[in-house]
Amino acid sequence: MNRKRIGEEKAVVEQMIRLYCRKHEGHTELCPSCQELLDYAHSRLDRCRYGEEKTTCKKCLTHCYRPEMKEKIRKVMRWSGPRMILYHPIATIRHLLREIK
Repeated sequence: MNRKRIGEEKAVVEQMIRLYCRKHEGHTELCPSCQELLDYAHSRLDRCRYGEEKTTCKKCLTHCYRPEMKEKIRKVMRWSGPRMILYHPIATIRHLLREIK
């Protein structure tokens, strides 16, 4: 399994959750709900069956999140996604390029 690829995905999802928690919810540190979501997302990425062939989760054929966590991450990504270019431009561009491939 390509740990670099999984590590990059973990970094992007963490950036998105932290941005959401800080700017949307107004917390300086991750709140318990956002920490739970981050831990869950990282555990799912650790177990990703596609490994180095992994696409972005949006394009994945196997949705491995429980329904309630899937809804939480979708909410975070909808809010954070458009703002990522301002706060994490390089990570955003890399992520978008992966979606195009």
